[in-house]
Amino acid sequence: MRRPWRRGLAVLSVTALAVLGVSPQAVAADEPPTIVVTDGVTQPVFGYGDAIRERLFVESTFDSDKDGLRDIIAFDVMRPKATQDGLKVPVVMDASPYYTTLCRGNDSECKVDVDGDGLLDKWPLWYDNYFVPRGYAVILLDMVGTGFSTGCPTTNAKEDNISAKQAINWLNGRATARNAAGEIVKADWHNGKTGMIGKSYDGSLAMATAVTGVKGLTTIVPIGGPTEYYDYVRSNGVVTRGNSYVSYLANVVTNPERRAHCAPVRDAIGAADGDEHGDYTSFWNERSYVKKVPNQTASVLLYHGINDDNVRADHMSKYWYALAENDVPRKLWISQEGHVDPFDSRREVWVNTLHRWFDFWLQGISNGIMDEPRLDIERAADVWETHADWPIPGMAQTEVFLQPGTTGAGGLKLVPTAKPVTSGFQDHRTQSQTTMINNPDVVQPNRLAFLSEPLTAPLHISGTPTMQIRASADQTDTNFGVILVDYGRDERVAHRASGEGIITLDTKDCWGLGNEHDPGCYRQTVKRVATADSELVTKGIMDAQNRISLRQSVPLVPGESYNFTWPLLPEDYVFKAGHRIGVILVASYPQYSSQADTTLANITVNLKSSKIVLPVVGGTAAAHAAGL
Repeated sequence: MRRPWRRGLAVLSVTALAVLGVSPQAVAADEPPTIVVTDGVTQPVFGYGDAIRERLFVESTFDSDKDGLRDIIAFDVMRPKATQDGLKVPVVMDASPYYTTLCRGNDSECKVDVDGDGLLDKWPLWYDNYFVPRGYAVILLDMVGTGFSTGCPTTNAKEDNISAKQAINWLNGRATARNAAGEIVKADWHNGKTGMIGKSYDGSLAMATAVTGVKGLTTIVPIGGPTEYYDYVRSNGVVTRGNSYVSYLANVVTNPERRAHCAPVRDAIGAADGDEHGDYTSFWNERSYVKKVPNQTASVLLYHGINDDNVRADHMSKYWYALAENDVPRKLWISQEGHVDPFDSRREVWVNTLHRWFDFWLQGISNGIMDEPRLDIERAADVWETHADWPIPGMAQTEVFLQPGTTGAGGLKLVPTAKPVTSGFQDHRTQSQTTMINNPDVVQPNRLAFLSEPLTAPLHISGTPTMQIRASADQTDTNFGVILVDYGRDERVAHRASGEGIITLDTKDCWGLGNEHDPGCYRQTVKRVATADSELVTKGIMDAQNRISLRQSVPLVPGESYNFTWPLLPEDYVFKAGHRIGVILVASYPQYSSQADTTLANITVNLKSSKIVLPVVGGTAAAHAAGL
């Protein structure tokens, strides 16, 4: 076996020391252990079974449950035994509200103390197995009000957002932590650098911590995490999740025995969320990370499934655009799956990439990862490309007009026959998404369908499309929905099927070292694919009363025409030659929104002034080459 640390001095060889009359053995004995780097990456030379395990508690700066006591944040630490002999290591931290309730990962792992000694025997996820032997410490932190922490969850409000900051302050000597016996514990083994990682809620906590600008947080790796909680439960004024969802989730992540204690906190959340109108208020501003990106210094490796219907892709795009505006060091992976971890989508490449990322940012190893293309994107099942950036360089916002007839070249034509310059449809509060999309050549009273001719060349969009229409309604309110569709038979990742694009197998592979309680082995996956005649590419909705501002609803005057503009979800998609592009306009969109429009308005659209703006790689020239 390789020794867990190097011996000798970098400049003077053992032979030179002997000539000088100095004992090489004495010098080596005084030198602290170090990591071992081969081929540009840290090597697994430290033990896992003998790693030091601790559960620590740090007093926070807040009192979420208003009991007169500051909340205590609990976290579990695993670090190499060599840290007792002077090895300085960075930290990989996953802060989560789920460790003792919904658990983590595709294998649904919870924190488990098998022998009842107050220390973890089973550590969720694979980070401990893989990184501790390579000279890292791993911290699994219980967000406020969850696990072994006190207080109550507030669903991405201040107390949630700065829970992990308490541990980072301790790591860097700015806070006090104690063990279960009440003894003060210092992080004298820490090298001063911490990286945070996590999927979904955990990913949002990583971003929430980063935008505080806390010193010592060097990098973050958010995976499918909400960046604007308004966008998680709203979309342009429309409530997209059930009433009181924010307080509902706070209850889900609270340990059952504490739910009654936290009921007043949840009641206050429910009273302030504004479900009755869907407008943007200070309640949501507290739960926004995009606005706070100017405070951020930590680099970002961002991962998102472009077809994620849980944490939709606009969370990724808005955060990414803000990172670019503030010149934050960054990389991006975009997959074809839904709400899926890259460990379960592109496992080997992801592990290797994450390893090099942390080695660079936390260990200071020069391995060239920041010289590589900024974007990795999955074009089809397990077919990946790299590009210099995202959106793809050369993208230009390109107007494609909605036209009233089926004759003439270019554009998107109302089908199936020529129509006047205005056309109408009726709201339908229960019309299914399938009904909206299918049979685009058939007139339906509850939608308008526009189709291109078969494309004469591929058309690549990359970025955020925008819908612009001029319309009137015969009611004081209505919703608007739009779907961008690829009509063409093809095999695609089946991201809306069970598993969100993956099939979990019974076979396992192992990553890192382990023991009988935590072997570090996980079920493998394969992509779920299906062949279909169409693909929902992207979609968007808005409340017509929020046409001026998300902060204030303004009723419509029945019969009066207005300009309505709203974004679709971001996309990166290639329409193949021979396929047709479809734009479907509707009012209520029940499969996107839990809040069906109750007005059942009749809507009239002015086609002379209506268009979709597509982020086309190559701009107008590429659109014309494809026949638009």
